Amino acid sequence: MLVTRLKRNKISKVDAASTNLIEYTGTVSEVEVLRGSIVFPFVLLSCAQKDMDGKKLEYKGEEALKELDKLTARADEVQEDILKEIITRNAKTEYLNRYMDGVKDVSEYKRLIPVITYKGIRPYIQRIANGEDSSLITSHPITEMLCSSGTSAGEPKLMPSIAEDLDRRTFLYNLIMPIMNKLERLFIASKIYILSHSLVYVTGLDEGKAMFLYFVKAEMSTPCGLPARTVLTSYYKSKHFKCRSRDPFHDFTSPDQAILCNDSNQSMYCQLLAGLVHRHQVLRLGAVFASAFLRAISFLEHNWVDLCNDIRTGQLDPGITDSGCRSAMSVILSAPDSLLADEIERICSRPSWKGIVCHLWPRAKYIEAVVTGSMGQYIPTLEYYSEGKLPLVCTMYASSECYFGVNLKPLCAPSDVSFTLLPNMGYFEFIPLGENGTLFMEMEEDEEVPINKPVDLVHVRLGCYYELVVTTFSGLCRYRIGDVLQVTGFHNRAPQFRFICRRNVVLSIDSDKTNEEDLHKSITVAKRLLEPYNALLVEYTTYADTSTVPGHYVIYWEIVQHIPEIEPSVPLTVNAEVLQECCIAVEEELDYIYRRCRSHDRSVGPLEIRVVKPGTFELLMDLFISQGGSINQYKTPRCIRSSTAALKLLNSNVKACFFSPRDPAWKP
Repeated sequence: MLVTRLKRNKISKVDAASTNLIEYTGTVSEVEVLRGSIVFPFVLLSCAQKDMDGKKLEYKGEEALKELDKLTARADEVQEDILKEIITRNAKTEYLNRYMDGVKDVSEYKRLIPVITYKGIRPYIQRIANGEDSSLITSHPITEMLCSSGTSAGEPKLMPSIAEDLDRRTFLYNLIMPIMNKLERLFIASKIYILSHSLVYVTGLDEGKAMFLYFVKAEMSTPCGLPARTVLTSYYKSKHFKCRSRDPFHDFTSPDQAILCNDSNQSMYCQLLAGLVHRHQVLRLGAVFASAFLRAISFLEHNWVDLCNDIRTGQLDPGITDSGCRSAMSVILSAPDSLLADEIERICSRPSWKGIVCHLWPRAKYIEAVVTGSMGQYIPTLEYYSEGKLPLVCTMYASSECYFGVNLKPLCAPSDVSFTLLPNMGYFEFIPLGENGTLFMEMEEDEEVPINKPVDLVHVRLGCYYELVVTTFSGLCRYRIGDVLQVTGFHNRAPQFRFICRRNVVLSIDSDKTNEEDLHKSITVAKRLLEPYNALLVEYTTYADTSTVPGHYVIYWEIVQHIPEIEPSVPLTVNAEVLQECCIAVEEELDYIYRRCRSHDRSVGPLEIRVVKPGTFELLMDLFISQGGSINQYKTPRCIRSSTAALKLLNSNVKACFFSPRDPAWKP
C-alpha cells in the first residue's frame, strides 16, 4: 500500500508502481493538507452556456468548470436574479397572485409567501393532474409529473416539471466528469505521488469505459395524460441523455436499449453481460444508489453461469425477450469468446466473493454511487466486495423537486462528503435547526414555519444545521424539501453542506422511505391478527437489515399471550402461519413506493418479524438508561441502527423468525 511521507516540509514518493500515482517534487507549502489527504488549491478551469430558457446548453468540460466558478463567486447575485426571474415569470399564476396580487418584489415575496410542505401545494398539483392549466402555479407548460420517493396519503408525491428543468439537470450532470478529471493536468505538471485513497482526483478516465448500471422504473399517467415517472426515468428517456455526446468520458458499457428496458431483470442481465464482455476496459463502476450496485452483485452471483455461457457461445440467453436488448446485445456478443468466459468462470467460482469487483474489473479506479444518508448502511458491504481498494465516490445532491449541487472533492471518504449548492439551480432558503452547531429539530414536519425564519443561501453559518427550502421555476414556492443539512464550508461564496438525514424517516432500504406514522399504522393493522389468539403485541422496534441483498425490513415483536380458562376453543399458540400473515399485513399497509420496491423493482426483500422473549424491551430500556438516557423521557426507539449494543441485545433474545409469504399488492 502506498503511504505519503512528509519529511521537513517535503513529500517523498514511496511506491512508483501504482498506475494511479504521479510524482510531485514541490514542498508541502504548495499544497493544502486536509484530513491527512493532499489537496491542490485547484484552479477552476468555463461553460459556453446559453441561457437555460429552453435552449440547448453547450458543455465543454473545462468551460463548465469556469461557469461553476463564476456562479459560486457571485452566489448572492445569482440567487437574487433567479428569484426575481421566477417571480416575474410566475407573477400571474393563481398561487402567487393569491398572496402577492401581482407584486413582483423579492422582499415582498419573502414577507408574504408561506413556507409549505407538500400539503400546501398538493391541491394545485392535483388540479393540474386532472386537466387544469399549468398557469395555476407556473407560466411554462408542465410537461410531466415527477414521482418523488416521499409519499402523501400513501401515494407518491407528484412534483411538477417543465421542459427547461432537463437543461438544469444536464448542466449538473455535465459537471461531474470535469470535476473528476480537473486536476489531471496539474498532477502531471506537478508530479505528485500519494495514496490512491487520498487522491482528490483521478487520471486517465478517458482511456476506458464506465460500467454504470442505470434503470428506468414503471410509469403511469395522470388523469389528463401527463406522464408521471421518476426523475431518473425522465432523464434517461430524454434527448438530453439519449443524444448525449459520445466522447471518451461518456463511453458506457451498457447499451441504451438495455438501460431503457422496462423489465428490470432483463435490463440487469444485459447490462452485466456487457460489463463482463468489456471487463478489461472498465475504469469506472457504479449505479445511482449503493443499494442498486449491491443488487447487481447479488444478481451476478445467481446468474454468472448463464452469463459465461452467453460469452462462450456468442449467443444471448433465450430468456431475454426484449427486442431492443436482443438487438443491442447481438452487436456486443459478436463472436464466441471461450477464453473470456473461462476467465470469468474462474473468478466467480472462488469460494469467497470478497474483492470480486476488483477481480472482475481489474482496471477500475472507483465505485460511483450515493453513499450518504440511508445509503451509508451499505458502505461495509461495498468495501467487502471491493476489498477496500476502490474509493466510493458520491458526486451529486439531487431530488425530484430540484437538483441542488455537486461534490467538489469526490474521492473524499463517505463520511466527509459535502455538496456545493449551485445557485443557478433554483432559489434556496434554509430553516435554522438549533443554535451554535447543535442540531435541534424543535419544529414538527407539518408545523407552520414563521415566514421570516428562513435565511438565504449566502447567510448560513459554518457548522450550523438547516432544513432546505426551495423555490423553482416549475411552481414550487418556499417548499420544504425535508432534508436536514449541516454547513461544512464554502466554495467561493456558495456554502457546502453535509447531508444529515431526512426528516421523520425511520426505515429505508432503496428508494423507499417509511416514516414513523406509516409504520405505526401498518403495525396497528397487523397486530389485530393476534386478537383471536388472545395475544397482545407489547412493544416493537425495527431495523433495516442490509446484510442480505436485497435488504429488507426487520420488525422485532414482543408478544404476550393470555390463555383463557373458559374458552378452550381458542388456539393455545400463535402459529407460524399467523405471523407470516402479520408480515404481509404490515407490507400491504406500507406506502406505494415500498410496495413498488418489493413487488416490481425487487429492490427490497420480504419483511421479517422476529419474535423476542418476554422482557426483552425492558432490557432494552435498561440498556439505554445505562448509557445515559433518562427514565422519565425514555421512549422505545422505533428504529435500531446497525452495529449497536441494542441490536445485539435484540438478536440475542430472538425466539423465532417469520417472513412475508408473498408480495404485497401493487399497481402502476
